[in-house]
Amino acid sequence: MQARLNIAKAAPDAYKAVAALDQYVVKESGLEPAIVHLIKLRSSIINGCAFCVDMHVKESRHDGLSEQWINMMSVWHESTVYTPSERALLGWVDAVTLIAQTRAPDSDYEALRAHFSEEECLKITVAIGAINVWNRLAVGFRVPHPIEKSKVAA
Repeated sequence: MQARLNIAKAAPDAYKAVAALDQYVVKESGLEPAIVHLIKLRSSIINGCAFCVDMHVKESRHDGLSEQWINMMSVWHESTVYTPSERALLGWVDAVTLIAQTRAPDSDYEALRAHFSEEECLKITVAIGAINVWNRLAVGFRVPHPIEKSKVAA
């Protein structure tokens, strides 16, 4: 896969604006890191963004989330590893990321609202929007994920 362009250099002001939104989500929104990781990883899986999946798996690991929690994200409907609030959040991430198909059903919002305040629901939805912007940039412009050097058995 060949990158189509360098997203940071092609339009630095646009890149900085998206980065500022992400900075808000990560540092200023008050959302717990596990919530942010769940949002970023699940949306990136749905959108098929290899760059972002690679990054958010590594960040989730670094912040102490279990391998099982990370690995089951793509099949969360069938997994019991997630708490009821995480399941509600995953449903909302799916609904908003796939909004053209789902139209964000009331049932998904009501499930989210059972666990989160109105303020948190809005911040969660902003976080979903932010990662969807990054996914569209990375997939649309073919941003390659880094390749780790293989470990050789001794």
